Amino acid sequence: MKSDRSITGSIQWGRLLGRLSPYMIRKGLLYLRHYGPKEFWIRLHERFEPEEIPYEDWYAAYVPSEETLAAQRRRNFPRGPLISVAVPAFHTPEKFLRDMIESLLAQTYENWELCVADGSPEDGRMGEILEDYAAGDSRIRYRRLEKNMGIAGNTNAALSMAKGEFVGLLDHDDILAPNALYEIVCALEREPQADALYTDEDKVTMDLSEHFQPHLKPDFNLDLLRSNNYICHFFVVRRSLLKRAGGFRREFEGAQDYDFIFRCTELSRRVVHVPEILYHWRTHRDSTADNPASKMYAFDAGKRAVEAHLKRTGTEGAVSHTPDLGFYRVKYPVKGEPLISIIIPNRDQKETLKACLDSLREKTAYKNYEILIIENNSTSEEIFRYYRELSREPGIRLFRWKREFNYSAINNYGVRHARGEYVLFLNNDITVIHGDWLEEMLGVCQRPEVGAVGVKLIYPDTNTIQHGGCVVGMGGIAGHMFTDMPASRTGYLHKASILQDMSAVTAACMMMKKEAFVRTGGFTEELAVAFNDVDLCLRVNREGYLVVYDPYARLYHAESRSRGAEDNKEKVRRFQREIEYMRSHWIDVLKNGDPYYNKNLSLTKWNYSLKPLPGMGTGSGEKEKKEKREKRNGNA
Repeated sequence: MKSDRSITGSIQWGRLLGRLSPYMIRKGLLYLRHYGPKEFWIRLHERFEPEEIPYEDWYAAYVPSEETLAAQRRRNFPRGPLISVAVPAFHTPEKFLRDMIESLLAQTYENWELCVADGSPEDGRMGEILEDYAAGDSRIRYRRLEKNMGIAGNTNAALSMAKGEFVGLLDHDDILAPNALYEIVCALEREPQADALYTDEDKVTMDLSEHFQPHLKPDFNLDLLRSNNYICHFFVVRRSLLKRAGGFRREFEGAQDYDFIFRCTELSRRVVHVPEILYHWRTHRDSTADNPASKMYAFDAGKRAVEAHLKRTGTEGAVSHTPDLGFYRVKYPVKGEPLISIIIPNRDQKETLKACLDSLREKTAYKNYEILIIENNSTSEEIFRYYRELSREPGIRLFRWKREFNYSAINNYGVRHARGEYVLFLNNDITVIHGDWLEEMLGVCQRPEVGAVGVKLIYPDTNTIQHGGCVVGMGGIAGHMFTDMPASRTGYLHKASILQDMSAVTAACMMMKKEAFVRTGGFTEELAVAFNDVDLCLRVNREGYLVVYDPYARLYHAESRSRGAEDNKEKVRRFQREIEYMRSHWIDVLKNGDPYYNKNLSLTKWNYSLKPLPGMGTGSGEKEKKEKREKRNGNA
C-alpha cells in the first residue's frame, strides 16, 4: 500500500503534468539538450519536488501585519541615515514602474531617496510618470539620460545621483517589501561598523499574485560567494566605500552586480546579512526553464568576475563552470608537496580497515602522506595478524591506545605522533572513490584563511548522501545536511554540490592544518563520542579560520560500524553529558542560530525546508488563505 507521502507526490506530479504548456515543453527540451537525458531527469525531479510546506502559505504567515508596520512607522531613529535607492530604468512597463515606486512610498522608514536614471529618453510616457511622482514627493528624483548606456552605465548614472550615507540597488521592475529599509536601519544600529548589507529575497509573478522560490541566505560566506552570486538582492553599501570600490563595469555586463558585490565586500570592514525576505524579484513563473545557453555571455562574465576577485585578493585558483550554469567551481592548486598525516582509529574490524587502506593506497594520486593507525582494545587474533603485515609496509605506523574508547583522546594522541604539516582524521570505514580527493582537500586547506576542510560522504550501499556539511542546532545540537538524498542530486540551490563555508563538518574525513589544530587545543576529551568534531570546528571558527565543505572530494562511508549503537544506560548517560556540554559551551550559537544557515529554515529537516511559523496549520480554509494572499498582494 502506498504511503500518504507517495500518494501526495503522485497527485502533485499529476497536477504538474496537467499544467504543462507548449512553452514549458519547448523550454524543457532545451534543458534536455543542455544536460543530456540522465542529468535532465535528475534535475526535473529535483526542481518539482513537492514542497513540505508550500511557500505561498508560509509567506502568508510570515509577512508583517499592518499593526507591525504601523509600529515601525512610529519608531524614531535618532541617527537614522539617508538611504539612496538607485534604479537603472529602460523602457519599463508602466505598471512595473508604478509598482516599484509605490513600494518605496510604502516604506515604514521614511528617510530615503529614490534615484532613477532613465535610459530610454524617447519614451515620453516613462518621463511623464517619473515627473508626476517627483512633483508629488521631493524624495523621488530622476535623470533622463541622452542615450541608453546598458545596465552598467545606467546604474552608474543612478549611483552618481545618490546623496545618502548608504545606497541600495533596485531593479526597475522589482519591488521592496514595506519594511525593507526599516530592517536595514535596524541592522545598522546593531552593527555600526557595517559597510555592506544584504537581505533574503524571493520571486513574484508578473502580476504580483504569487510568491515562490525563496532564497534564504547564510551570513557572509566567502566560498559560497565564489561559487555563486548568492548575495544578489537587496544589496546596500556605504556610499563612501562605493566610491572606493568604483561603480559598475561594462566589461562584466551580464554579471555586473556580481563583480560589484565582490569589490564592495573585499573592502568592507563588516558585511551584514539581514535574514528577512525584503526583496521581491518579478519574473515569469517558468522563466528558470529558459534556454540555459541563451545567457552564456552572462555566465562567462560571472566566471570572469570570480577570476578578477581571485586576482585582486592574491588567491591562486582555476575557475570553471559547473553543469548548473551561474554556479562556479574554484579549484585551488596544491603548493609544494607537504606531508599529510592520516590518522585512523581502529578496533578489530580487519576487513573494514583493509578495505579503507587498500582504497587509499590504490587510488590516491597524492603520494606524500603517512598513515597512523591507533589501535584501541582489539581482541581478535585476525586484526593483530593484519597489524603485523602492515608493520612491514613503509609509510604506515601503528600506535596503541590502551584506555577505554574516547574518540577525542585517541585522535589527540595520534596528532602528537604525526609528522605532517597537515593532519587528516579518517574513520576506518571510509573508502576512496576518486584519486584526486587528497589533492582537492589540500588545495583548499593550504589557503591561509582556512583551518579545516570536510568532504561529501556517500553511503556505498544506497548511493545516497551521508554528510553534506553540518548545521549547528539541527536535531537539537548539530546534524548533517542532505542525509539520504540521492548522491546524484545537488540539493537546495545546489548546496550539496558547491564549495562553501560552514560552521562544522564531520571528522569522519576532515583535514586540518596541524598549526590550527594545536592553536585551538585539539579535540575536547570530555566529548568522548559525540559532537567532538562540531565543538572543534566551532573553536576553529572562533580562532578566525574558515571551515570549508568541499563536495568535489567524495568518499564512501559505511558509518559507525566499529562504535556500535547507543544501546545501554551508560552510553545514554554519556550521550546526555555530551549534549549538556554543547549546550553550556555553545549556547550563543544554539540560541542565535548557525550563522551559515538561516533562521527561517527547519532544524528538524536536513534538506533546507522551511521552518513552520506560528499561525500555520490552524485549519483555515482555502478561501481564507486566498483572501489573505489577495489582501497582502494588494498592499505590495
